[in-house]
Amino acid sequence: MTALTVSRRVLSGRWQGPAAFTAVAVLALVVAPLLLEPFRLGLLAKYLCYAIVALGIGLAWGQGGMLTLGQGVFFGLGGYAMGMYLKLNDAGGDLPDFMVWSGVEKLPALWKPFGNPVFALAMVVVLPVAVALLLGTLVFRQRVRGAYFAILTQALAAALVILLVGQQGLTGGTNGLTNFFDFFGRDVAADETQRGLYLLVAVVLGALYLGARQLVRSRFGRLLLAVRDGEDRVRFLGYDPATVKTLTFAVSAGMAGIAGALFVPVVGIISPALLGVVPSLELVVAVAVGGRFALAGAVLGAVVMGYARTYFSEELPDAWLYLQGALFVLVMTLAPKGIAGLAANVVRRREARA
Repeated sequence: MTALTVSRRVLSGRWQGPAAFTAVAVLALVVAPLLLEPFRLGLLAKYLCYAIVALGIGLAWGQGGMLTLGQGVFFGLGGYAMGMYLKLNDAGGDLPDFMVWSGVEKLPALWKPFGNPVFALAMVVVLPVAVALLLGTLVFRQRVRGAYFAILTQALAAALVILLVGQQGLTGGTNGLTNFFDFFGRDVAADETQRGLYLLVAVVLGALYLGARQLVRSRFGRLLLAVRDGEDRVRFLGYDPATVKTLTFAVSAGMAGIAGALFVPVVGIISPALLGVVPSLELVVAVAVGGRFALAGAVLGAVVMGYARTYFSEELPDAWLYLQGALFVLVMTLAPKGIAGLAANVVRRREARA
C-alpha cells in the first residue's frame, strides 16, 4: 500500500463524518420542507422529536451501558411543562378549559409559575435533569445496574402514568393537555408555524447530536465507555463510576425533556398514553434497530421506526405490531449492532478491497 493511498484513507475518514452530517442537514433543512406537504412534514417533525429522545437513550445505553426503560418520564415532564404554559397562555388569565370541565374553581398553586414563559422553558430541562440526578444518585451509589436499573426506570414510568391519570383537575387525567391555539404569538395550526416548528426541531436535534458526539469523544466520554465495559476496573483506578453514570443519565433526561417540549406544539397533545412503559420500550427498540453503539444509529432508528409505524398503520393497521416485532427480531439476528453497525461493516469491506 502506497503512502498516497494511506493519506487518502486518512483524509476520507476524517471528513466522512462532517460530510455525512452536512448532507443530512441539507436534506432536513432544505429538501424536506420543499418536497413534503404540511401533514407529512409534521409527521417528520414528530419523528425527529422521538429521535432526540433516542439520542439520549443511545448516550445512556449505547455509550454508558445503562438500559433505561423509562425515558417517557422525562419526555412527559418536559412536555407537561410546555403544555401548562401553552394552556395558561390560551386561557388569557382564566382557568384552562379542562379545569372548568372538571369543576376546579381556582388555579392550583402548582400551575401559577408556569404562566411565565421563562420559568416554563427552564423547567423543561430542570425538572427532568433534577429527577434523573436524584434517581441516579440513589441508585448508582448502591451499585444497582443491569436489569435491576431497567426495571426501576420502567416502574417509574408506570407510576407517573398512574399519578397523571388520577389527577383529572390538575393534569387533565387520561386526556392530558390538548387544544393548543397559540405558540408564542403564532397560530399553532397554521402551516407556516408548523414549518417553523419543524425547522426548530431539526436544528435542535442537530445541535444536541453535535454536543453528544463531542461529549463521547471527550475525556469524559472515554471514561464513560470504560465504565460501560468494566465498571469495577474503573473504580479500582480511583474514579467514581456512580458520578459518571449519574451525569450521563441526567444529560439523557434533559434531552428527553427538550423533546417533550417540542413535541407538544408539533403534535398538539401531551397525555399519559405517550409516556408509559410501552412508548418507552418502543423507543428502546428503535435505538436497538438503528444501532445503540452509534449516536447516528439511534437517531436513524427512531426516524425509521416512526416512518414504518405510520406507513404500516395506514396500509396494514392490524399487522403493524407483528411487523414491528419481526423487524426487531430480524435486525437483532442478522445485525446485532443495528443498521449503523451493518453500514459500518459494508464500508470497512469496501475499504479493504480498495
